[in-house]
Amino acid sequence: QVQLKESGGGPVQAGGSLRPSCVASGDNYSPYCMGWFRQAFGNEREAVASIFTGGGNTYIADSVKGRFSISQDSAKNTLYLQMNNLKPDATAVYYCAADTAFGDCHSSSLYINYWGQGTQVTVSS
Repeated sequence: QVQLKESGGGPVQAGGSLRPSCVASGDNYSPYCMGWFRQAFGNEREAVASIFTGGGNTYIADSVKGRFSISQDSAKNTLYLQMNNLKPDATAVYYCAADTAFGDCHSSSLYINYWGQGTQVTVSS
C-alpha cells in the first residue's frame, strides 16, 4: 500500500514563502510522476506543479510560474513545493499526488491514483 504524507503548510503573510514536503512510502512504489494539486473552498482541485520521477522534467501552472517550483529527493522519497511571493489566492489545501499508471500528473486529477491527506496553506493580506 502506498502512502503519501504532506507537511509544511500553515499560515503565512502575503509575500512570504512556504515549502511543503511529501514523503512517499510503500512496497514496490515506482510512480511515473508526482505532483501537487490544490483545492480552495468551493473550487475544483487544480494542478499546481508536477515532476517526472525518471527524467526530472517539470510542469508549473501558469498562475504560479516564476514563484513556485517543484523538486524531488529520490533518496528520501520526498517531494517538495517551494512557494515564494505567496498571494492570498494561494489559500487552499495542497495535496501531494502520484501516478503509477498514466504518466500524467497535471492534466487532470482523474489520472492520479494516490493522494496525500492534504496540508492547509493560508495566505493573509
